[in-house]
Amino acid sequence: MRPGGQPNMQQIMKQAQKMQQQVAQAQAELAAAELTGTAGGGLVTVTMTGLGEVKAVKIDPKAVDPEDLESLEDLVLAAIRNAAEAQRELTEEKMGPATGGLTLPGF
Repeated sequence: MRPGGQPNMQQIMKQAQKMQQQVAQAQAELAAAELTGTAGGGLVTVTMTGLGEVKAVKIDPKAVDPEDLESLEDLVLAAIRNAAEAQRELTEEKMGPATGGLTLPGF
């Protein structure tokens, strides 16, 4: 700190660069991560990346009832929500330390 308690601009820039590197590392880890959400006791499984991109949807044939497509739609939605919750938790875990607890838009 400089006299008067003002932080040195060079220190601020170093901290910002370090934070940027940590955020980039966290983003890379999130992009590489695969999270799974399930519903109906495993009848529907959704896989998504740590960045929220849905990669796969698996539906057990037992879940398919032509007379009740609404239930299948509900299971798919529940599995997506389950995977999204896991993705949100992983994002907080990876991005929290990198951003010092700040919430960044889009994460």
